[in-house]
Amino acid sequence: MEKTEEKIQIPIESVTSDIPAGKTVKCKNCEEELSQRTLDCNFQVCPHCGYHHPLSADQRIALLVDFGTFEEMDANVRSVDFLNFGNDGSYAKKLVESRGKTGLDEAVVCGTGCIGDHPVCIAVMDFRFMGASMGSAVGEKITRLIETATARRLPLLIVTASGGARMQEGALSLMQMAKTSGALMRHDEAGLPYIALLTNPTTGGVTASFASLGDVILAEPKAMICFAGPRVIKNTTQSELPPGFQTAEFLLDHGFIDRVVPRKRLKQEIVLLLDAFMPKKRKF
Repeated sequence: MEKTEEKIQIPIESVTSDIPAGKTVKCKNCEEELSQRTLDCNFQVCPHCGYHHPLSADQRIALLVDFGTFEEMDANVRSVDFLNFGNDGSYAKKLVESRGKTGLDEAVVCGTGCIGDHPVCIAVMDFRFMGASMGSAVGEKITRLIETATARRLPLLIVTASGGARMQEGALSLMQMAKTSGALMRHDEAGLPYIALLTNPTTGGVTASFASLGDVILAEPKAMICFAGPRVIKNTTQSELPPGFQTAEFLLDHGFIDRVVPRKRLKQEIVLLLDAFMPKKRKF
């Protein structure tokens, strides 16, 4: 008897928006009026044009991780203004503002949980926190998570969304590219899988390090994925860029990405990959 594909059910209320009841917003792409209920029922995806509105780290975890299984790690690891950037305290003030606005200590949330009953280590970047720029704390949290996955022999999932390296931390920010990449090499040498999920936007030093090192690289539709932005490249090269340049679909056609997956199918796609990589489901 032919085996049917298991359907993954995700509760609508797990990915709710923060739009007040009765209020509407315009889609950032097509400018259609959208209600809270419309977005909530469609995983924050515009039903008119398919634009994938950004998710917070909490929303992303609710979307992907089995209910009640997520346990956060290193929640109190946070950046400090050790360079006294600008000599005016502006970076320290920005950190305090970002923490107040998002309720997060840093631009990435890391932890363990189950996806389709598979134990995994998962990191989710949150663009609301200083554009999810990668400073020393972000790099440290991701590196610790990778090392935990290696020590526990667990698969790893990193969901990216970032403006790149955090300029307020200078060379120490750039060092995180090498640190995270080295940890991923050891994870790979241990024979363990790493799935990268790239969301809009994923740019700069994040793209040039752990975002591009997945055994399988997935992306959401129309996500911008690049090192330097298209305007920078166009102004530097003084040339016209191909249509759709640096979108997920363009990079899929050119072999950088393995699959472009709509948000409502992401968890199901990841479960299928985990079934293939780690066929024996087990508990922690």
